[in-house]
Amino acid sequence: MVKSTKWLAAGALCLMAASAQAQVNQIRVWAAACANCHGTEGRALPGMESLAGKDKDEMLQKMLDFKSGRKPATLMHQISKGYSDEQLAQITAYFAAQKK
Repeated sequence: MVKSTKWLAAGALCLMAASAQAQVNQIRVWAAACANCHGTEGRALPGMESLAGKDKDEMLQKMLDFKSGRKPATLMHQISKGYSDEQLAQITAYFAAQKK
């Protein structure tokens, strides 16, 4: 009985790790949509805004402002509407965690 409990616990840990990795991968996929303008992992070329290492709360507020129409944009208001507020929070946290 003890052995089966250990195996169940180990299996549960493996599933949790796999689920966490899948979530990280999903966030990277969402963030990759930003690469055309903001560069790979948020490191933009000169002339565009870099996102890597920026304050996540400030980025999230900008994204929510684009989404609501409070901040005018050419494309960002359309792009931001494609994500839930939680997804935007995860994307901005991803970029904030990247090194400049």
